[in-house]
Amino acid sequence: MTTALRIGHTQPVQIHFEDLDAMGVVHNGRYVLLLERALTAYWATHGWPFDPALPHFAEVFFVVREFTITYHVPVTTVGEVAVHFWVEHLGTTSVVYRFRVLSGDHTVVHAEGRRVQVKIDQTTLNPSPIGPSVREAIVPLMHTS
Repeated sequence: MTTALRIGHTQPVQIHFEDLDAMGVVHNGRYVLLLERALTAYWATHGWPFDPALPHFAEVFFVVREFTITYHVPVTTVGEVAVHFWVEHLGTTSVVYRFRVLSGDHTVVHAEGRRVQVKIDQTTLNPSPIGPSVREAIVPLMHTS
């Protein structure tokens, strides 16, 4: 696990009571939100909050095209987990994230997956090129092997 954590970023994320299902485990649909919480926190602290009122919002207008996840070990309690993510591929209009939901101590992989996002034009809703400033901001998350 240590080697895999050298690339990308690991963000602590809180599991809340409402994330649990009737069986007392994190509901499968909540893993999407765990990644969303991690990405949002990361980008906000790096100067790219998802705020439509900000002038650079058009540069981060991305939509999810694909989301896949494999579940390994259920999360069975509230508290903190870690979401480790990195960028596997950066295309002209798209970015491919890979991620793992880990226990708080990083010893258990609860789930892992892939998320593809496409940058779109706010007016036409068609794919549009990812600008140089966003590309530069993505570089620290890139998988280089």
